[in-house]
Amino acid sequence: MSNGKFEIYKGNDNQYWFRLKAVNGENIGKSEGYVAKQSAENGIESVRKNSQSLNNFTIKQSDRDNQWYFNLKSADNGQVILTGSEGYASKQGAEIGIESVKTNAPNAPVDDLT
Repeated sequence: MSNGKFEIYKGNDNQYWFRLKAVNGENIGKSEGYVAKQSAENGIESVRKNSQSLNNFTIKQSDRDNQWYFNLKSADNGQVILTGSEGYASKQGAEIGIESVKTNAPNAPVDDLT
């Protein structure tokens, strides 16, 4: 079974970010910015570990645009470690996004674009 991949990249803000991409190249989720690349790498490991428990995900509907969004939080400290890349028209769409994270994250290779 094919997996997606993580990409580490440097943003315009000079911080290190990572995103999780599906096999088809679609962005599934993205991180916050990190000052050090090692911190971004640690974030990827945290996503791998925490993505396997539904308890670590939250789904909310935005008041701003009525879209549904998901976050993945660390079980250790409750910090958001991955945010869904897009808004979904339905809660079910966000749940499918979560399933994609659960499927792709554990064994996804890391592509360092820095």
